[in-house]
Amino acid sequence: MSRSCTNKRGAMSDMQQSENLAISSVEDQRRLAVLIDADNAQPSVIEGLLAEVAKFGVAGVKRIYGDWTSTKHSQWKLSLLEHSITPIQQFAYTTGKNATDSSLIIDAMDLMYSKRLDGFCLVSSDSDFTRLAQRLREAGMVVYGFGEQKTPKPFVVACDKFIYTEVLRKEVAPVTEGLPIASSPTSTPVVNGAADSAPAMPPKVAKPLDSPVRSIVRAIEQGADDSGWAFLGAVGNYLTKIQPDFDPRLYGCRKLSDLIRKYPDVFETSERGSQGSPSKVLYARILGKKTSVKSVD
Repeated sequence: MSRSCTNKRGAMSDMQQSENLAISSVEDQRRLAVLIDADNAQPSVIEGLLAEVAKFGVAGVKRIYGDWTSTKHSQWKLSLLEHSITPIQQFAYTTGKNATDSSLIIDAMDLMYSKRLDGFCLVSSDSDFTRLAQRLREAGMVVYGFGEQKTPKPFVVACDKFIYTEVLRKEVAPVTEGLPIASSPTSTPVVNGAADSAPAMPPKVAKPLDSPVRSIVRAIEQGADDSGWAFLGAVGNYLTKIQPDFDPRLYGCRKLSDLIRKYPDVFETSERGSQGSPSKVLYARILGKKTSVKSVD
């Protein structure tokens, strides 16, 4: 009987430890506010977008800003309840002016001063949020940006990390380097009334993608040891710092290691295991730089 009780107490203790670890891991995650500009974001990416946000932390606040009396946001309305996103109404006070930006910025500042959050996810392709991203980072917040590839560069580099929403759709075709990428065409319903009608605008075209080789070489050189090998995790972190919108998925690769392996004439990789651990870590180096000037053989 005593042995049975001891086993039960041991099992309960293990369960308690597992629960405590689970709770602590949740508490250690960043608390994020997801603020969406409905006028400059597409509802087709919301599922992939929230899944991406979950990689960075817990979305404690999810708000979307727009004029919900307008018919142009009808597709967004279908996604709000499904993903528990709070719509914030902002009337268009005058034709041709966007009042949504101001409402989002004011809310972001209020949330920042509440000191309940660790970071923000700004979902828009509008450069008007550039200064907001800068101000949030000055206050110690982590800022993740989400927008289409037409997003102006100043907003992209103002964020700690910027993710292009084209890679978040369910079916993503690999991007061909050096070719322009047309942004997804969206149909805007035309109704009677000046508030909802707008002249047809030609589709914007994203800038051609540069080859990632030069950036990867720079990152490897920055983190390489005397023999030229660099830990791939450090390479990825450095790439994000120097190029916030760097993403292997833009080149049709799921991970950075897959992208590096696409260039076997430039890079080589090596898997290394640590003693007493079954897990392995990946290192990379530049071919032709197997030894540095510091190495002595």
